[in-house]
Amino acid sequence: MTESKKESVKFTLSNPIHFLALGFGSGLSPKAPGTFGTVAAIPVFLLFTLFTPLIYAIATLVVCIAGIYICGKTAEDVGVHDHGAIVWDEIAGYLITMFLIPVSWQSILVGFILFRIFDIFKPWPISYLDKYVHGGFGIMIDDVVAGLMALACMHFIF
Repeated sequence: MTESKKESVKFTLSNPIHFLALGFGSGLSPKAPGTFGTVAAIPVFLLFTLFTPLIYAIATLVVCIAGIYICGKTAEDVGVHDHGAIVWDEIAGYLITMFLIPVSWQSILVGFILFRIFDIFKPWPISYLDKYVHGGFGIMIDDVVAGLMALACMHFIF
């Protein structure tokens, strides 16, 4: 994205769709917005741990499905596909990473690191999905798969 295009992007935090897509504002970080979006997912995860596993799974599924619209609409509004500030997909991916994992500061940290590794380095099939799937579904699916891969590692570790 060119510098002039980057500067012309206008998010509106008063718009609830943008607010969610931006991870409650965390995605507006000038450096590493995806990392800050994942940090914003930690309190959401801690809230979800109050649920039964079934409700956690359903709530996470709702986050993922709603994310298709939330991310797609925000990207459309600002005219940039998968703008770095859109981090709802990181929140969904982290919630997936932590499904049925015992809660401790260690598990939260390891889950954070694993999810970020998969999200940043994008091993196959994440890289394929990131490159060839577009729209709101495309924004979400690579992070969902990164979350599933990190989840598999978490269950092996914990």
